[in-house]
Amino acid sequence: MTFYPTDRLALFIDGANLYSAAKNLGFDIDYRKLLEEFKKRSVLVRAYYYTALVENEEYSPIRPLVDWLDYNGYRLVTKPAREYTDASGRRRFRGDMDVEIAVDMLEMAEHADHMVLFSGDGDFRKLVEAVQRKGARVTVVSTVKSQPPMVSDDLRRQADSFVDLADLADMIGRPARLPKFISENRDHHVERDADAGH
Repeated sequence: MTFYPTDRLALFIDGANLYSAAKNLGFDIDYRKLLEEFKKRSVLVRAYYYTALVENEEYSPIRPLVDWLDYNGYRLVTKPAREYTDASGRRRFRGDMDVEIAVDMLEMAEHADHMVLFSGDGDFRKLVEAVQRKGARVTVVSTVKSQPPMVSDDLRRQADSFVDLADLADMIGRPARLPKFISENRDHHVERDADAGH
């Protein structure tokens, strides 16, 4: 990743896309670490996080994350998810944030030197090209190391640089959480080994 310390930097995180890529690679994103990592590299102007929210649900698993992001340095962009029924009759939700990401990236092109798009969606190729014409460099973060790869080849080619999410796992990943009974069992073995002089 080539970042210059004086660059004005903006992050654009397609929440659903990043979540899927990280899940396919077997780790969770630590959003505090992610923000700190990019603040170290350049002058971070803005960090946008995009997600659709299911309304009228008793509990939404994404709500705690969304609330945390909102209070900890991210500009949250949300909209209601649309409900539909899939071919097998299951209730599903869809919430495409492409237009919101495109509008914000085009507006920010005048205020940022470098933009980082966390998405592998090929629909963004034309957007990246338009932002580059305005003078901003674009780095795409996604992965080719998952099965199947999560990034469009056209998007990778259009970007000024591509960073595989797998290569950032040590920097922005959250340690794997073991079930409580396993971690307690592991701690017990460590204590017993220490007592035995191992």
